[in-house]
Amino acid sequence: MPHPISQLLHWLAASWLLLGVPSELAAQRPPTIAAAANLNFVLTEVANQFERAQGTRVELVFGASGTLTRQIQDGAPFEMFLAADEEFPNRLSAAGLTRGAGVVYAVGRLVIFAPSGSPLMVDERLDGLGRLVKAGGVGRFAIANPEVAPYGRAAEAVLRKRGLWETLRSNLVLGDSIAQAAQFATTGNAVGGLIAYSLVLSPGFADRGSYAVIPDTDHPPLRQRMVLLKRAGSVAAQFYAYLQGETARTMLRKHGFAGPK
Repeated sequence: MPHPISQLLHWLAASWLLLGVPSELAAQRPPTIAAAANLNFVLTEVANQFERAQGTRVELVFGASGTLTRQIQDGAPFEMFLAADEEFPNRLSAAGLTRGAGVVYAVGRLVIFAPSGSPLMVDERLDGLGRLVKAGGVGRFAIANPEVAPYGRAAEAVLRKRGLWETLRSNLVLGDSIAQAAQFATTGNAVGGLIAYSLVLSPGFADRGSYAVIPDTDHPPLRQRMVLLKRAGSVAAQFYAYLQGETARTMLRKHGFAGPK
């Protein structure tokens, strides 16, 4: 069954041609912005504020940074890309698909989360997880897929540092994105997970369990870079600039992101 994002991309790419939409009308459509899944709540808030302030709007598509990168390389009609790391935007820049190298717009954090009723005791050093592993109490533990999601790679680094990676590998349930990993971690089918701080702070999440913020020295820094893509129009350029302003940065801080360093 086609993935919802893939269906959207096919529609965006083909509908104007197949339906004979004039190019000047297509140019007036809101630009489509590709964004890492950990930005789901904050970027929606920023986009709404941007629309109120500027009178123009953008369309947001969320997914794993690696998946979105492949779609951009395949010609997806995005005008801007906000990744959860620097590697994927740098890859696009090296391929000549962007307008310059872009900028770091935020630095993310990782947390260990346990849903209500879980036997997992959360702490920043993962001592509680280690004890539960030794007791044989971990059935499933959620992280994002390290192959496509930077937060998944960060989670792998944390588990390796704490000597838990090899023991837990067979118990891991991998989300296609950090947002899906968060869903797995909150359903009760997993004892917990390593997920994005920004998602834990999202509406309705606080009463679902407990969490501890992982020291940022335990994994490679989650420096999140954004780039304008070659097809970007004026509205996308305005949104790109807006995200570097104080209003957007205040919203990012409220949702658990640190400012660029």
